[in-house]
Amino acid sequence: MNRPLPILNTVLSMTIGSVLVACAKEASQTLITIADARDHPAQMVDIAESGDSVGDILTFDQPLLDEGMNAIGNNSGICIRTRVGHSFQCQWTLTFDNGSIQVAGREFDQGASTISIIGGTGDYSGISGEMESTNNGDGPFTQILRYRIQ
Repeated sequence: MNRPLPILNTVLSMTIGSVLVACAKEASQTLITIADARDHPAQMVDIAESGDSVGDILTFDQPLLDEGMNAIGNNSGICIRTRVGHSFQCQWTLTFDNGSIQVAGREFDQGASTISIIGGTGDYSGISGEMESTNNGDGPFTQILRYRIQ
């Protein structure tokens, strides 16, 4: 007599397990922050030839605000000039009372930049997604984070 039930049970268990893992993932979330560079502008460290040149380093440590311009944390990091008049390669951390979010990627001089969310701590442990960073032209940068936490 054939006994296909053990195989069927194994397949059902694997399928149910996969469904439970998929359900355990949180729905996509959005967080909008403002990196306030008005009173705390980024500082350029001129490395190579005088003026804007490949290899120059941009450092920043700025207040992080919500959409109502209320302080919610800190925005701190570095960028290295990779293409003059075009873009930097950046890494920074958004720090909140309940954890932090780390991002990295290319930041364009003008327009919106899509930056990878590469990790998090505290309430943001297991985070993945992307952030759209836009220079508002008057000092602040609007940062729209679209993410999931597993």
